[in-house]
Amino acid sequence: MASLVCAVDVGTTSARAAIMDGTGRLLGRADCPIAIRRAGPDIAEHDSEDIWRATCQAVRGARAASGARPEEIAGIAFDATCSLVIRGRAGETLPLSSSEGRDWDTIAWLDHRAQAEAADCSTTRHPVLDSSGGVMSPEMQIPKLMWLKRNRPDMWKKTGHLFDLADFLTWKSTGGTERSHCTLACKWTFGAGGEAGWNMGFLDAVDLTDLLARGGLPDRSRPVGSDLDPLTREAAEALGLTTACRVAAGMIDAYAGALGVLGGYAAGSAGLSGRAALVAGTSSCVMIFSPEPSRFAGAWGPYHGVALPGLWATEGGQSATGALLDHVIRWHGAEPDAATHGKIIARIVELRAAEGEEFAARLHVLPDFHGNRSPHADPRALGVISGLALDTSFDGLCRLYWRTAVAIALGVRQIVEAIRSAGHPVERLHLAGGHLRNQLLTELYGDVIGCTIILPASEEPMLLGTGMAAAAAAGLHPDLSSAASAMRQADTELRSDLTARTCFERDHRIFLEMQRHRKALESIR
Repeated sequence: MASLVCAVDVGTTSARAAIMDGTGRLLGRADCPIAIRRAGPDIAEHDSEDIWRATCQAVRGARAASGARPEEIAGIAFDATCSLVIRGRAGETLPLSSSEGRDWDTIAWLDHRAQAEAADCSTTRHPVLDSSGGVMSPEMQIPKLMWLKRNRPDMWKKTGHLFDLADFLTWKSTGGTERSHCTLACKWTFGAGGEAGWNMGFLDAVDLTDLLARGGLPDRSRPVGSDLDPLTREAAEALGLTTACRVAAGMIDAYAGALGVLGGYAAGSAGLSGRAALVAGTSSCVMIFSPEPSRFAGAWGPYHGVALPGLWATEGGQSATGALLDHVIRWHGAEPDAATHGKIIARIVELRAAEGEEFAARLHVLPDFHGNRSPHADPRALGVISGLALDTSFDGLCRLYWRTAVAIALGVRQIVEAIRSAGHPVERLHLAGGHLRNQLLTELYGDVIGCTIILPASEEPMLLGTGMAAAAAAGLHPDLSSAASAMRQADTELRSDLTARTCFERDHRIFLEMQRHRKALESIR
């Protein structure tokens, strides 16, 4: 009897897959790198066929690692970054550019080429913007689509399918064009501005009345964990599974992480009280689930039913966190791999032990190198470093890395305080994503923010959340809420150090003062 599921998480640089049972126990995992083209600070593109190949390789590797037979896999689900896949009427690739033997047909989530278009959306002051903090971000799909229509009208005329990446993967798996409610509501303005579906008034205001036809977009969405269809023969062969495997409606990667760490607490609304998820990797999101809609400064949402049925989701975020630490390492001519991060963190521990509170005390960072999502909702915001010296040594890198990590934690604190000001007393912050492997950040989040940090026993909470969706679609559990409850994993509390929290209060005051100074400098004409 088929009693296992496959979960796939497609991030910025890799596709990961896991095989797990109906209790959420991970039996085997594998990953495969994906290509990304960076043509300047605001341009980032993927090759969707490369992503599909990596996905198939990861799934085959995970199944091999688990020892499971293909016929034992009852369901599969995908989560992915909110990248935009562009396809023609017959499903053919429509590359924005071609190089290195690849067709770059996917605008990556972190691509900021559509800043002008995002600003044009914001100037409409349409009620749709209420679900994006009053300002449209270039990371949303509508500005990217506007950019495509304005700047590549040749491609726009040829488009027949436009997908959020998670929906592209279900299309490759089933051949069907149904879309996840999570992707459409969170990134495409579906259901925003008081409309049940598409807000045609808003689309008209931004000259996208032909979007539904050009994108092959449906007039309804499917809840996360819905059973869409079985794998096609071609997809089953590519993935190393069978055509009996059911495909679930997927979700955006951050929502998978939040579902993985918070979903098991949702059986009663009180179980979610005081809890938030910090899904942190290349970028970071702080997310809450609540029975009533909630808004705070710079929030994306509230979105109803985009993860768990009946609950509202609201998120605040930072556009570059893990990516910013990588950037700092590259500045010093090093390769930002796991070994380099490990060496830096080990040396920081030594330097802090030797120098105490004086370690890099005059060095301060604002981490908005790729804009500020929350609480300021300013995609044009820039990073700031104060206190540089003529130091290019390894210890100099360690000092800058440390202060950048502190700044990232201070940014999360500012988001958490915005959530608290909206009436949600966040006391426990459940951590998911790549930052789980960075002991420096896990320590800082507790000490800087003053929350109890909850570390999941599951080493892959994003895959766990996606596995919950797969289990619901496959019928291993009656619905997504039941799957989340049954597959919940144990966790560990990491309590904040009150003494350390006091030490970071000066940094917090300087952080706020630097934001004020930046604003003042920007206003000088």
